[in-house]
Amino acid sequence: MRILLQDASYALRRLRKTPGFTVTVLLTLALGIGANSAIFTLVNAILLRNLPVTDPSTLIRIGDSDQCCVNSGWNDDGDYSLFSTETYSMFRKSLPEFEELAAMESGYAWRPITVRRAGPQTVAKSVMATFVSGNYFRVFGLSPAAGRLLMDADDQKGAPITAVMSYDTWQQDFAADPAVVGSNFYINTKPAIVIGVAPRGFYGDRIDTNPPRYFLPMNAMDEIIGAPYFNDPDSQWAYIIGRVKPGTSIPSLQVKASALLKQEFAPLKTYTDPRSQKALPRTHVVLAPGGGGIQNMQQGYKDHLQLLQWIAGLVLLVACANIANLLLVRGMSRRAELSIRSALGAQRGRIVRQLLTESVLLAGMGGLLGLAVSYLGAHALLALAFPNQNNMPINASPSPLVIGFSFALSLFTGVLFGLAPALLAARTQPAEALRSNARTTAHGSSFLQRALVVLQAALSLVLLVAAGLFAQSLGKAENADMKLDASNRYIAHINPQAAGYKNTEVEPLYQSIEDRFHAIPGVLKVGLATYTPMEQNNWGSGVKVQGEPEINKGASWVKGTSEYFDSVGTHVVMGRGFTAQDTLNAPPVAVVNQEFVKQFFGNRNPIGHRFGFSGVAKIPQDGAHEIVGVVQDTTYTSVYWKDHAMYFLPLTQRAGIESDPENPLEKDQSMYAGALVIQTAHPIPGFEKTVADTLAGINPNLTIVKFQTFQQQIDDRFIEERLIARLTSLFGLLALLLAAIGLYGVTAYTVVRRTPEIGIRMALGAQRGRVIAMVMRGAMLQALAGLAIGAPIAILCVRYVKSQLYEITNVNLTVMTSAIVTLSVAAAIAGIIPAKRAASIDPVRALRID
Repeated sequence: MRILLQDASYALRRLRKTPGFTVTVLLTLALGIGANSAIFTLVNAILLRNLPVTDPSTLIRIGDSDQCCVNSGWNDDGDYSLFSTETYSMFRKSLPEFEELAAMESGYAWRPITVRRAGPQTVAKSVMATFVSGNYFRVFGLSPAAGRLLMDADDQKGAPITAVMSYDTWQQDFAADPAVVGSNFYINTKPAIVIGVAPRGFYGDRIDTNPPRYFLPMNAMDEIIGAPYFNDPDSQWAYIIGRVKPGTSIPSLQVKASALLKQEFAPLKTYTDPRSQKALPRTHVVLAPGGGGIQNMQQGYKDHLQLLQWIAGLVLLVACANIANLLLVRGMSRRAELSIRSALGAQRGRIVRQLLTESVLLAGMGGLLGLAVSYLGAHALLALAFPNQNNMPINASPSPLVIGFSFALSLFTGVLFGLAPALLAARTQPAEALRSNARTTAHGSSFLQRALVVLQAALSLVLLVAAGLFAQSLGKAENADMKLDASNRYIAHINPQAAGYKNTEVEPLYQSIEDRFHAIPGVLKVGLATYTPMEQNNWGSGVKVQGEPEINKGASWVKGTSEYFDSVGTHVVMGRGFTAQDTLNAPPVAVVNQEFVKQFFGNRNPIGHRFGFSGVAKIPQDGAHEIVGVVQDTTYTSVYWKDHAMYFLPLTQRAGIESDPENPLEKDQSMYAGALVIQTAHPIPGFEKTVADTLAGINPNLTIVKFQTFQQQIDDRFIEERLIARLTSLFGLLALLLAAIGLYGVTAYTVVRRTPEIGIRMALGAQRGRVIAMVMRGAMLQALAGLAIGAPIAILCVRYVKSQLYEITNVNLTVMTSAIVTLSVAAAIAGIIPAKRAASIDPVRALRID
């Protein structure tokens, strides 16, 4: 320990004597380690995080996929992760290997509720809530922050509606008022009692950009939101997580659960037709670790975060190569010192340890700076990845795991960039080093130094190509022809059901909304729809054309009013759109897009043909809707979704069926509009307040769930792509800067070592231009070697990221050329400075050296 402290003290003194070298190394390390730690902060917070519950390691989820949100009918691959209420009850009774099983709603993010505290002058607020089983909190082993949590008695049919409020809601909306517990609320206009507050830090069973603010018993689901699927054994809507008993064999339990699921599904109506009966033998479940909860967000962000971690790792490798070069140069300048120490009896191992101590000390200080950089960088990343999200349960502060990661990374980089220079320096022969420098090029930059510069150039080219590809992909995606017009258009998401409207009451409501908004000066079109283009929502079904064989294809569907197509800028290309006469009692009609026609009719005229749902045995009709028009292939959900067949129905007409006694009108949730689209003649300042006041004038409970311009909604669909493009560009430029510094350092050191030789050349008549060319030639050859290595690597790497690129499958000439030119210009700038310095050498002074 004494020797180690001596080495550390000596290393600190040496570093203080060379402030320029020390600052350069520390900044380089801080950027390299900070970038990696910032990305790892997000990886840890999203991909590696456990739920804040008791003993998460014993939680097991039945299911492993990102299915959402209410799936009726069989699953193509037979892997189920959503389950009906009856299947959940069956698992609870038949799987004693679980201590308990809890169920939770899969799709709360698509359906906010309206909450208002009882009392005069209280205001209704649209918030997220989730329906869970009565044992939900007990399975997670949680205790309340106030009051009590849900119990089995709360989750019984006919029980009074109760709710548990999230801790953040209690703090933010009610200032932690203890009187909130036990007080009366109205949830979707239904009376309810808030019985308690969830523990601090608990955000639900999954990470989400908008976590639930209220937890409600699932048996109240039908009463509060009119969910016909809650008691439908053919509809899967719930996720299931449980806590297994000690010693349970998970593989055996998975086999048992799969067998029980097949038995449960066999008598269902869904599995009575020949097509679905063939799928029944493939039915199974996968038991997955449940400690991290439902992994919807993790599955969505996994590829991008892993890509960023690899890119940040390459930047760190460039930084290490750069620092290794600096240490090599520094080691050469200390040859005399090390030779004297060796001549006085210092062992080679002792010298290596001393130099490694300096490297690790530098890395440790760089790691501390890197933590500061990572803290700022992680906050910036969160702002880029999740803009305008204030309730995200993700903390950008370094956790113990992130601090440990940074410490390990610092130690690794210290050994990585310090070992080779230390070994080379320790091999110095005393007699050779103590001789005065000869006028020779023998002590020019070493092969290792040149190799490190080549490596930096190659990695920089790879990162620049990646930056170019992702920037090009983003540009293509954002400028794709979506067949939309976002100019002067606003979207207000609403929830009439949460405002207390029944299905039979929505038709006059929609007419009132259209009339009120048309009365506002400047409003041109008013459309209502279940959902709108370029939002993260999609409803779909199988399609069966009347009189034709089933072709096992499906389509997405949207319901809208007469002005909906005009309000979003979609043009009718054949037939007609909807009219005000397409009401509930009018003949059912449909409008389809061009891709629908291509897939189901080929070159035939679809007008007049009829179709209905397919693949659902309880709905035999296949002629529910008559096609009256064809519209353009407007982009919905994502520009990455190609060949997207869609059909559109009038908002107040039934979907997919003419009549079904098991699905009466009162249970048809597709009657409710989810969005209001307004086209104006010009931008209207403060239009959100105008919209809110207009809706409140119709009904005080009719609140805005979310308000955006149409362009903002479209831009939000490219947040991840924009994050990747910006970060790859930033990392590419950082790697380029480090590579340029490395090339400059090696070239400058070469010039210093060759000063006597250059002096002789100039004394013998060498022209200034020839000296510059000689130095530049050496610098550019290293850059060209890096280009020769980096170009094929970049081309090879595209195959691993092309799934994240839009309409790009290989490196095109423009991106490669731009990257090569950028790197070549940087190399030329890095080389020209020492080259000019070499050409300015005074031959007389140069010949006097040594």
